[in-house]
Amino acid sequence: MVKIGQYEILEFLKRNPRKWFITKEIAKVLKMSVGSVTACLKRLRKSNFVEFEPVRGNLMRYRYRRTVKD
Repeated sequence: MVKIGQYEILEFLKRNPRKWFITKEIAKVLKMSVGSVTACLKRLRKSNFVEFEPVRGNLMRYRYRRTVKD
């Protein structure tokens, strides 16, 4: 089940399907805390709603996964 914060992030990523974003960018646009965005993205990663890849260290970038894999 997707919660409100996760839904907002998912809708934002859906509107920009080809662009990658880091947590800080998403937080700024949606006026959410970085910690809240990070927690929501972790849950969305487990649900396979978002693609992610490391940028450096434990900094990740995210984008909407067009087809959800089982």
